[in-house]
Amino acid sequence: MDQDKITALRMERQFLSRRAGRAEYIALYRDMQPGQNVYWNGFGDPPSLSFRADFDDIEFNRGRQMRRGLVKGRFAGGNLGWIVPEDMELFAALYKKPLTKPTGTQRSILELIGREGPLTIQQIKAETGLLVKEITPALHRLQEAFLLYEDQYDGEWDRSWYLFPEMFPKLDLEKYTRHAALKTVLTRFACRHVLFDIVMVKSFYKLPEKELKQAAAALAAEGVLLETDGGFLNRADAELLSEYTSAPPCFVYAMHRNDFLYKSNEHILKEKFKPLYESLAYDCEPLQFLLIDGEFRGAVVGRFRNGPYDLNDVVCDLENAEARKDEILKAVEAVNYGKMPARFMGKEL
Repeated sequence: MDQDKITALRMERQFLSRRAGRAEYIALYRDMQPGQNVYWNGFGDPPSLSFRADFDDIEFNRGRQMRRGLVKGRFAGGNLGWIVPEDMELFAALYKKPLTKPTGTQRSILELIGREGPLTIQQIKAETGLLVKEITPALHRLQEAFLLYEDQYDGEWDRSWYLFPEMFPKLDLEKYTRHAALKTVLTRFACRHVLFDIVMVKSFYKLPEKELKQAAAALAAEGVLLETDGGFLNRADAELLSEYTSAPPCFVYAMHRNDFLYKSNEHILKEKFKPLYESLAYDCEPLQFLLIDGEFRGAVVGRFRNGPYDLNDVVCDLENAEARKDEILKAVEAVNYGKMPARFMGKEL
């Protein structure tokens, strides 16, 4: 298959070659769930899909949070994420971890909230005498079991915890089988990635590879997906690509490490650019990854800090890196509060 066509269509589907309007964004967000905020420096902010909206999507999602149009949970690998409430049953089928042997602390907290109603961590502490370091992991485990819900509808830190059925009284957490839920998210993933393999799905959703393979095989047997040497794609997209024409993507974005496209390729990107920076004499943790013309081609390295990061270098594997230096530096500056890196390809700026 023509990789250039696949890349161009992927960038189009993810609205990285043009920006999405509100209706397009809502559909895009659904397919990229669970949404997360900007890695490291987005604490307390709503989730966002960086570079993909033709409006301020952080403020847009802040409004959705306030209206409970986005709701919080622990999903992929126990990580916090935001989904639309109408998909809560779907994500429960994927991520619910039943609590078969609750601890005394977990039982006490669950009984307390059942008796007293919604409580914050500080209120639970006052009622029980438990330490915050005892309360917090118990809450998180009850959250993973879909027994409690953390109501974060704004950026405040002191949030109330509810019994899950009190917040979502009409939901049926047994509506989907796990297999059916996997098939649903796979079709969404296929739409936005065009061509994908199972390891990409596992990287993003943090779900067992064996089950993902079974769901993909079932969709292929049903004629929804087509299996190729490179993985899977929607059968309709295989037909589309045979006649698809589009200008090659031409842009540079510095993608943060919670981004949908990064997370889907994290298993590759963690190692791909190491040879370019691991022997540097200064702090060189990857801070952002460079998406250049639809492909990851490098990284911004340095050190994470609260506030502007230490931007120690920009490394990439482009043969014409110098020719695109200004464009790359502008993209790095744009996501780092106007701060420029100290070096480009090892040379001081």
